[in-house]
Amino acid sequence: MSTHPVVPLLEAIGLPHAKALEAVKSPKIAAELQSIVESSSLGKLDEKQASLIVALAGQLVKSEPVSLEKREYVVRKIAEGQLKSVDQVTAAVKYVETHPTPIDSADFDKACGVGFSITAQELYDQIAKYTTETAVAGWANLGQVLGAVKGISELRWANTLEVKNAAEKVFLDKFGVKEAAKPKAKEPKKASANPAAKTSEDSSAPKKSVFEEGFLGALHRPGENPQTRPELRDQHLAVTGGKVFTRFPPEPNGYLHIGHSKAIFVDFGYAAHHGGKTYLRYDDTNPEKEEAQYFESILEMVRWLGFEPWKITYSSDYFQQLYELAVELIKRDKAYVCHCTQEEIKASRGEKSGQLPTACAHRSRPISESLVEFERMKDGFYRPKEANLRMKMDLTDGNPQMWDLTAYRVLETPHHRTHDKWKIYPTYDYTHCLVDSFENISHSLCTTEFVASRQSYEWLCDALDVYKPRQSEFGRLNLEGTIMSKRKILALVQQGYVSGWDDPRLYTLIALRRRGVPPGAIISFVSTLGVSTATSNTELARFEQAVRQYLESTAPRLLMVLRPLKVTIENLPEDYLLMVEKPLHPKVASLGTSSIPFTRTIYIEADDFRLEDSKDYFRLAPGKTVGLFQAPHPITCTSYKTDPVSGEVVELICRLENTGEVKKPKAFIQWVAEHPASGSPVHVDEIRIFHQLFKSDQPSANFLDDVDPNSLEVIKGAMVEVGFWSLAKRAISEARTVGKARTEKALKDSAPTDATDSDTPRATSDQLVGNECIRFQGLRVAYFAVDKDSRIGSLEEPESVAPTRKQGDYVVLNRIVSLKEDSGKASV
Repeated sequence: MSTHPVVPLLEAIGLPHAKALEAVKSPKIAAELQSIVESSSLGKLDEKQASLIVALAGQLVKSEPVSLEKREYVVRKIAEGQLKSVDQVTAAVKYVETHPTPIDSADFDKACGVGFSITAQELYDQIAKYTTETAVAGWANLGQVLGAVKGISELRWANTLEVKNAAEKVFLDKFGVKEAAKPKAKEPKKASANPAAKTSEDSSAPKKSVFEEGFLGALHRPGENPQTRPELRDQHLAVTGGKVFTRFPPEPNGYLHIGHSKAIFVDFGYAAHHGGKTYLRYDDTNPEKEEAQYFESILEMVRWLGFEPWKITYSSDYFQQLYELAVELIKRDKAYVCHCTQEEIKASRGEKSGQLPTACAHRSRPISESLVEFERMKDGFYRPKEANLRMKMDLTDGNPQMWDLTAYRVLETPHHRTHDKWKIYPTYDYTHCLVDSFENISHSLCTTEFVASRQSYEWLCDALDVYKPRQSEFGRLNLEGTIMSKRKILALVQQGYVSGWDDPRLYTLIALRRRGVPPGAIISFVSTLGVSTATSNTELARFEQAVRQYLESTAPRLLMVLRPLKVTIENLPEDYLLMVEKPLHPKVASLGTSSIPFTRTIYIEADDFRLEDSKDYFRLAPGKTVGLFQAPHPITCTSYKTDPVSGEVVELICRLENTGEVKKPKAFIQWVAEHPASGSPVHVDEIRIFHQLFKSDQPSANFLDDVDPNSLEVIKGAMVEVGFWSLAKRAISEARTVGKARTEKALKDSAPTDATDSDTPRATSDQLVGNECIRFQGLRVAYFAVDKDSRIGSLEEPESVAPTRKQGDYVVLNRIVSLKEDSGKASV
C-alpha cells in the first residue's frame, strides 16, 4: 500500500511515522496539514512542536476560515516555542478568528498564555487558598478541585500534570494520606465515664492506605519470593530494579463486569502505590471464544476506571517460547503426550468416582516418543481431542491441581493474531505462570478460586528452573441481585431480556458506564470494601449508596420536572421575564451558575399539587401558598382547570405573592419556565429508569424465570431547565481536554510494545469521552446522565457558539441512582 503523500512532509518537520499516519486519517486535516507545511518555511521541529502543528490543523478545519497571514502567525508562534500546548493552540485559533490583522502581539500573548510561568510554590499556594475558601473536605473532592482550579485566571495556563501534583500535595498536607472511602458515619456513642474505655478509633494517628494494611499490607517485598537458584532472583531484580511488577490478565472472551473492577483496582493500585508497573496482558490462548470487540473494550474499561497500562501484551506474544519450554519439559521427563479420550482422562483423574487418580496408559511412554508425538501435534497430524500434552505431576498429592494437568491441546480455529501458524495452543494452567515469569511479575495477584492452582503454578516454574513469581489470592467481589457469569449474560442478550451487554440494568462495566455511574464512584466503592481473602457478597443498595455519596459533591444540580403540570401566574403580564442566576451546587461554588428565565407560564411537578389539603401536606393545593426554588416570590393557587373527559387537573391558576409581607412558605418545589426565546424548557424525549433486573437477590439456576419484566420504566415529556445545554457542552469539552492530556501522558509513559499488528488496541482520548460524561442531579428528583442514544448537535459546535436545541436533537436521560434508596418503583 502506498504511503499518503502528506506523511513524508510531516516526518520532515519532526513527526514520528506512526503519528504521521494517524494525523492523515482525516482527509480534511491532511489537506490542511499539506497546505501549512508547503506554505510555511518550517525546518526540523521537535516532536512536541510537530504535534502542535497537527493540533493546529485540527482546529483550523473546525473554525471559520482564517487568512494565510493569520495562520502563518500562529505557525510561527509554535515554531518559536511560544505556544507549547494544545490548549494554547486552541486559544490562538480562536483569537485570530475573531481579531483583525495586524495581530496585536501583546494582546495575543496574554490571551494565549505565551510567556506564562508559575513556580511550584505559587501553584501550591493558589490551590491551598482555593480549598480553604471553598471548604473542600477530603480526598473525595480531588477531581472536583482539579476541574475547578483551571478556571482560576492565575492558573489558566498552568501545566495540567503540575496542577495535579500540586493539588495532591495540598490534599496530602491538609487531609493526610489518601484512604479508602467510608460508609456514612453512624451517630457517635456517648462518651464513657471510664477514660480507659477509649477505642483505637480515638487515636489521632493517620489511617493507613488499603495497600498498606490487611492482605495487601502483608504481601512480600520484591525479591523475597523463593527461587530454585539465587541467580534467578538476582536476574529478576536486575530487570525490575526491585520495583513491584503486577499484571491484569483478562481472557478476551467477554466484557468486564464490576467484579473485575476489584481486580483492576488491586493489580494497578498496588503497583502504583509502590511506584511499580502493571501490564495489561490478554490471556488469548483460546481462539474459539475470542473476539476483537472484547480486546478493545477491556482496554477502554481499564482506562475509564482511571488506570493506564505500562505495557499491553498478549500470551500469544510468547507462543514460541512456551512451545520451546514444553519441549524442554518433555526432555526433563515432566510431560508426556496422552491419547486418552476426554471421558478416559476424567475417569483416570477420579472426577466421576471420587477416587484417587490413576496413571494414564501413556504416562510412562519414552521421552523420545513423546517428543515425536508432540511434534506431530504441532504439525497438525492430530485432530482436536485426539492428543494432548499433559504435565507429569504428582498423582499421590491430595490437590487435584497436581493430577497431570493438560499443558497443550489441538485446536483448528485460526488465532486472531497468529492466524494459522499454530495447530496447538497452551492451556491457562501451563501458560499463566510462565508468562508471569517471562514478564518478571513480582506479585501475581488473583482471586481465591485459584488457591489450589498455586501449587501447580510453582511446580511448573521449578520443573523448568525459571524465575518463579509469587501468587497471592484475595476474595472476589460479588453483588447480590445480579449475575456476573458471561454465559448467563450472553443468554439474557441473545434472548432479548436486555438490549445488549451495555444495557444499564446489567453490571458489566460498559453497562455501568452507559448508565452514568462515575468511574471514581466504582473505585471508591471497591476501596471501601477493603481487600482480604474473604469473598465480598455485597448488597446492591450499598453500591448505589457509594455512587450517591460520590455524586453528592460532584454533580451540578438543575431544576427538573418529570411529569409537568402547567401553571399560569395570573398577576404577571404576558411578556414578563426575569432572568434568575442560580448556583449549580449550593456547596460547591466552583461548579458555577446557570441563568434561567422566570415567566408568566411555568411548569411544576404534577405530584407537587393535590386537590385535598391536610395538616401534614406542605406543597401546593387550592388556596395554598408554596415557595419556588430560586424564584424571588412564592405562589398561591387560586383555581385550576380540568380535562372535560378525564377530569384530570391540567392547569393551575396561581398568584405571585410579590406585594406586601408574605409568610415564609413551609415548602419549596421545583419548576421550569416557558420561554421559547431562550430555549426554555428543555424537553426530554425519554427518561429511562432502571430497576433491579431480577426479582430476587439470589437469581436461581433458572435465572431467566427470575427476570422482572417491569425492570425498565420509560418516562416521556419531562422538562429540564435551559442550563442543561451549557452544562452538557462544558462537560464534554472538559472530558475531551482531560482525555487528551491523559492519553498523551499514557503514550509517553508506556513501555514500547513488541506488538505490530493493526488489531492491537491503542490508548486514544476518545475512549474516555462519551455522553455519560454529562451528569447532573435533577433537583429533588434523582441523578441523571445522558444516554448514548441521544443526539445533541451543540456538542460538536465551536465553543463560541451558544448551545441550544438543534433540529434532529433527541435527548435521552438515564437515571444513575435515586436520591435515596428506593422503597418501590412508584418513585424516581
